[in-house]
Amino acid sequence: MSNNNFNNNQAQASEAVKTTVEKLADKVSLVLKKHHELTEKNELQRNEIEELKATLEAKNKEIETLKEENEMKEMEIEEIVSKIESILG
Repeated sequence: MSNNNFNNNQAQASEAVKTTVEKLADKVSLVLKKHHELTEKNELQRNEIEELKATLEAKNKEIETLKEENEMKEMEIEEIVSKIESILG
């Protein structure tokens, strides 16, 4: 009988350990899943940042081009004004 109680206690202890191990495994699985999700989200955000940087660089080049065109137009206007002033005397 004593041996039977020991076996029952051992079975209960083994089941408790198994339950604890299973709980731990579940928690580890959840942490790994969350890590994977966050890694994917991080990669998406990294890609979005790279796209935004490329867009910003393109816009900056466009702005520089427009500034240069504006300076040329201003020079043309100054030339026209000078010609008009010389004509008017």
